Amino acid sequence: MPPAILLNGIALCWPSRVANSGLMDETSANCADSHQSVSGQPELMIISGLSGSGKTTTLQALEDLGYYCVDNLPAPLVQDLVNLMIVEQDQYRLCAVGLDARNRDTRMFKSLLETLRKAPIKLQLIFLTASDQALLQRFSATRRRHPVTTDHGLPDAIATERRLLQPLSSQADIIIDTTDCSIHELRQRVWNGVSLQQRQPALLVESFAFSHGLPADLDFVFDARCLPNPHWVPNLRDKTGLDREVMDYLQQAPLVNHYLNDIHALLQRWLTEFSSAQRSYLTIGVGCTGGQHRSVFLSEQLAVKLRTDWPEVRVRHRELARQL
Repeated sequence: MPPAILLNGIALCWPSRVANSGLMDETSANCADSHQSVSGQPELMIISGLSGSGKTTTLQALEDLGYYCVDNLPAPLVQDLVNLMIVEQDQYRLCAVGLDARNRDTRMFKSLLETLRKAPIKLQLIFLTASDQALLQRFSATRRRHPVTTDHGLPDAIATERRLLQPLSSQADIIIDTTDCSIHELRQRVWNGVSLQQRQPALLVESFAFSHGLPADLDFVFDARCLPNPHWVPNLRDKTGLDREVMDYLQQAPLVNHYLNDIHALLQRWLTEFSSAQRSYLTIGVGCTGGQHRSVFLSEQLAVKLRTDWPEVRVRHRELARQL
């Protein structure tokens, strides 16, 4: 008899020929090509999050990486999909499922995740969130009905959904805050999050302006406001840290080079620890006053240094992207 686990009265069965198989190797991905599983076990990606936070875009991004995607699958049917993945690995080795508050019984999410983590598959949960204000604006723009609509209006529906999805958000492997994300930026973050090579996390180095607040999903934050500021040099004020004149100005400042070397050394020491903890995605924030000169320059230079030892390093300039 194949091993079975009871979940709310439903028997989840895993074929014995794979239930006793070894641990799955890590996967590798190239975002320009189809994502390929390098292990004998299938991979299931669960996409959850608040309504309006970008779950559809995330599933589309995974579909572009070769995942077979199913949105709003009833939670009790996830077992059927997993069984299919195990038996028909040639066709369904990479699958992604959307699970959210549209399911009739969100109470079973916690026990479902516990059960799936015992299955002979590679399981990863991505949870998408956004600020209440951003969600309110998105629903106002689309005029769509919120799936948890109550008699108390949209703000109450958003709060209720946050509470219902807490069992999923608390167990997420990756949490993506899409408050300030465009569709293209979200797709890139998803690709970063599933691109695993040799157990090393994908890194995103992000420049930002402290005057506009910290990005919500930072793992490391570095403050460059103590460094010489090109803003006060008249011919550099309108340029950015991507321009040669600003780069030359900052490279000639000993304090800037010391700062860059110090934060690189710190990251080299501690990124290894994060990698050992099986983190698949890390965001490093570098901020200055306006997010135009110092933080942009340092983010670019830091990425160059990190790429020597880390295969997946990308750069994002939040304030420059807002100017486009």
